[in-house]
Amino acid sequence: MRNPIADKVSSLKSSGIRKFFDIVSEMKDAVSLGVGEPDFDTPWHVRDEGIYSLEKGRTFYTSNSGLLALREEIADYLVRKDCPQYNPRSEVLITVGGSEAIDLACRAMLNPGDEVIIPEPSYVSYVPCTIMAGGKPVIVNLKAENDFRLQPQELEAAITPRSKLLILPYPNNPTGAIMERGDLEGIAEIVEKHDLIVVSDEIYAELSYNEPHVSIASLPGMRERTILINGFSKAFAMTGWRLGYACGPQEILSQMTKLHQYCIMCAPTTSQYAAIEALKHGDDDVVRMRDAYNERRRFLMHEFRRMGLPCFEPFGAFYVFPDISEFGMDSETFCTELLQKEKVAVVPGTAFGDCGEGFVRISYAYSIENLKIALARLEKYITELRGRSQS
Repeated sequence: MRNPIADKVSSLKSSGIRKFFDIVSEMKDAVSLGVGEPDFDTPWHVRDEGIYSLEKGRTFYTSNSGLLALREEIADYLVRKDCPQYNPRSEVLITVGGSEAIDLACRAMLNPGDEVIIPEPSYVSYVPCTIMAGGKPVIVNLKAENDFRLQPQELEAAITPRSKLLILPYPNNPTGAIMERGDLEGIAEIVEKHDLIVVSDEIYAELSYNEPHVSIASLPGMRERTILINGFSKAFAMTGWRLGYACGPQEILSQMTKLHQYCIMCAPTTSQYAAIEALKHGDDDVVRMRDAYNERRRFLMHEFRRMGLPCFEPFGAFYVFPDISEFGMDSETFCTELLQKEKVAVVPGTAFGDCGEGFVRISYAYSIENLKIALARLEKYITELRGRSQS
């Protein structure tokens, strides 16, 4: 029998995040800090709206682009957040999570051999989506000494005549790094100079702790060359509702919508009605959850300093990315041993790119109680490791 699997599919690596999640799900008394999923329930008023939509029999397809009422709310929401004004009828597309939006953007814009510049460490889907769309990933290795921010000179060095897209993943998963306005201005200048398109993944935009998030789409000249991607999973604790969106120039959004028509048809109707309520009346919920994440963030940083475990301070998302290179083992071995010996699951930095070696990702989308238990076990493990090196 011939090989039934496409070469570009079989060559893809499985997700390093899911590997440890699957193990810990079957391990008694294990504590997982591995998954980027809020531990908050979706706010009741949002759930109620979803329930009400079912009670009213709103179980039909929506338009391919999504409910117009939701697209209008998204457009208004983005203006409130100092993003550009988008036409809800032609420049906003509702997708099945932000991940579908990333996939659609790649497939709508890439021809075979087009290069996509991807800063890493970053979310695990960017490289596979690029490959499946026929593009070529070009990796830029971000550095801890630069706070994991993309530097203009790093971007410039990665550009070739085949460069077409830049994926801009901020606030960043897994590092928690952010890009401030001054950082983005330097990037925007190079993007314009080389006629690139930016796919700006802003799913963690609401989880910025020092100052409000700035979208590169809001900079002069960038609205027409940016696909802004966001969603409801992180800020509104709606992971299982599977709802995201993309905004951008009509020329590109119309092609993304065409692909969406054939592959998905439309995002879940119940989720769309719930999302309207989230945007209309959910600002206080977002603030409440962000304040809780910030408390956890500060707790983790305090504990790492006390343990002597180096960690760049994150100012966005809900992850920390501590440096474990002192222990002389690769991050996969460190995470495997920590899980086996102390029943704590964290994710190897290499799950987010080769330059993540020497780091691990810890999610603080978990209660303070669980974080305290996990950190006590982590401290026990690294104390043992330090004892080994001295013996």
